Amino acid sequence: MNYLIAGLGNIGDEYVETRHNIGFDVVDKLAKDFEVDWELERHAYKTYFRYKGRGFHLIKPTTYMNLSGKAVRYWLSHLKIKPANLLIIMDDLALPFGKIRLRQKGSHAGHNGLKNIEEVLGNNQYARLRFGIGDNFSKGKQIQYVLGKWTNEEYGELPPLVKKASEAVVAFVTIGPKLAMEAYNRK
Repeated sequence: MNYLIAGLGNIGDEYVETRHNIGFDVVDKLAKDFEVDWELERHAYKTYFRYKGRGFHLIKPTTYMNLSGKAVRYWLSHLKIKPANLLIIMDDLALPFGKIRLRQKGSHAGHNGLKNIEEVLGNNQYARLRFGIGDNFSKGKQIQYVLGKWTNEEYGELPPLVKKASEAVVAFVTIGPKLAMEAYNRK
């Protein structure tokens, strides 16, 4: 069985190590752990590995966050993967820093990447792993905060948090969404 795991972010050096690119960071951790390399393909950097009889197709869309749906739709169709086997990973302002929340479906909650995916796919019936980036910004500074670099303190705390998120992805694929949610939404 194959799965499409899309880590959301923006391409370009100016976006490296920013809060908005946490989706890229999580799939990068998976690629590193499973010793696979990224290749630039249509609408995304892509890599693939097998684990416990399941195929993990990882993508980092090159369409920029607000047009992520284009890459997701292309790869779902190209790989003939059903939407139930799609998992989107992205940042979430509504969650405290480092908290993750796995859901089988839901609203875009104002997240432009999810909003575009929902528009392009025509529904919100796909799983998402939200990674909390907190909301420690002044009024009117949301965009700067989201696109800003992690603080030194946050950056130091990231490795085990990204590892936990990558483990949640593997659990989603190998033990299923319900058991993965039970295991990782509480931590």
